[in-house]
Amino acid sequence: MIEFFLLVFGAGLLATIIAGVKIINQGDEALVERLGRFHTKLTPGLHIIIPFIDNIVFKETIREQVLDIQPQQCITKDNVALEADAVIYWRIIDTRRAYYSVANIRQAMTNLVLTALRAEIGKLELDETFASRSEINQALLRDLDASTDPWGIKVTRVEVRNIAPSRTVLDSMEQQMAAERRKRAVILNSEGERQSAINSSQGEAQARITRAEAERQEQVLQAQGTAEALRTLAETLQDPRAREALQFYLARNYLDVANAVGASPSSKVLFMDPQSIPASISALLAMNNAGDAANGSTVLPPLNRVRNEG
Repeated sequence: MIEFFLLVFGAGLLATIIAGVKIINQGDEALVERLGRFHTKLTPGLHIIIPFIDNIVFKETIREQVLDIQPQQCITKDNVALEADAVIYWRIIDTRRAYYSVANIRQAMTNLVLTALRAEIGKLELDETFASRSEINQALLRDLDASTDPWGIKVTRVEVRNIAPSRTVLDSMEQQMAAERRKRAVILNSEGERQSAINSSQGEAQARITRAEAERQEQVLQAQGTAEALRTLAETLQDPRAREALQFYLARNYLDVANAVGASPSSKVLFMDPQSIPASISALLAMNNAGDAANGSTVLPPLNRVRNEG
């Protein structure tokens, strides 16, 4: 009988000793309470506690964990409803505070993330939410890290995964984008037409400048030719017979013009210098007499002589 009690006592003692031996795995930590009060924190390794007096009340990993936030209804600054979800990366940096400061870590963090996410999206208009995703992530990380610090939790990263407006909003956005593309096409077309008109006007201006330069060059050449002709004529007129030939040429042209004007059936009035007519006729007679004298014909008297005898 005594041996039985000793066997039972030895088995109980062995079970108690075994119950007091605790092994904490790498990456985990545990909290021990003694008689209902916090006693110590167990780090990775072998530990011995007093059975029935010491009790492990909390055991959690200190490695980085992921908290998946399901899609939630949010309202933007311009009163557009959309759904947004996120992923939170966090880890425990103080096991004691994580246990004694908040009752349910994951539930508390989920509610905190939802509140912060709705608040950040509510600060932005719909168009800004798509372009400002990184800013939303940074703002959520900053707010969540500050809010969870008293809990002994470190939020390492926040990622907003998806922002999905309603079907009606998506249809409106597609219509808006189509209108924007049409507007850009019209603007580009008008810009092309304006550039084409500018190029045409510049080409016409360049052509006018080229024509003006050609006309000016032509006038210069004509003026140079006229000056050269006048110099040659001045040199030629030094001969007396050349003067008479010039007078004959001018008188003949004068008479040809008069004949052409007189042949017209319309009425006309001619203004002539009376003093230039006798001189021109005298030159003609002198040229004619010179030619007749060379041929042995009768020589006509000069005009002034005929006029005096008359």
